[in-house]
Amino acid sequence: MRSYLASLGAAGVVSACLVSGSAFASAGGMSGHSGKQGSSLTCASCHTGGGGSPTVTIQGPTTLAPGATGNYTFIVRGGPASGAGFNVAVSDNGGTLNPGQGSTKLSGELTHNGVRDFSNGEARFDFTLVAPSTPGSVTLYGAGNSVNDNGTEQGDASAVTTLNVTVAAGGGDDGGGDDEGGCAAAGGAPLLGAALVLLGTRLRRRR
Repeated sequence: MRSYLASLGAAGVVSACLVSGSAFASAGGMSGHSGKQGSSLTCASCHTGGGGSPTVTIQGPTTLAPGATGNYTFIVRGGPASGAGFNVAVSDNGGTLNPGQGSTKLSGELTHNGVRDFSNGEARFDFTLVAPSTPGSVTLYGAGNSVNDNGTEQGDASAVTTLNVTVAAGGGDDGGGDDEGGCAAAGGAPLLGAALVLLGTRLRRRR
């Protein structure tokens, strides 16, 4: 009798973990499933059975200056497409992630804080990466869900992606080239004016 009750108690604990894990994954997101910790630790470890796999991408700069902040977007396309969730992590050699609207930071990683609706065939999650202070490279790991929003983990589909970011002096695109061109053109105007004044002075002397 005692062993039966112990088994029943253990089963109850496991069931509670599964239920709470499912609810947490659907509504509040999860960390540790970006693929950084291994191919078996992604959204696919729970969400399965979807008819078609989505595609996921991370858009943003592939070079950053040390300590600079880059703007990135995690995009989910395809799959059941009734809603989407994500988990993004950065490699251990540096970099700090900060969530955008509709996402949160959990154990140093980023995830959704509510199921994101699709718009124009995709779901987007914005975030930023603050590069480490020393040159090198970091990797962004991302996993995304495309869900059927039926309240369970069945019938969903997921995919993973990575993005390598080089951290180097002069990294990032700040549009400085256009500004430099504009400054050079403006700088020529005073020189031209000075030349005209000098020419006018010489003409007066001749008269």
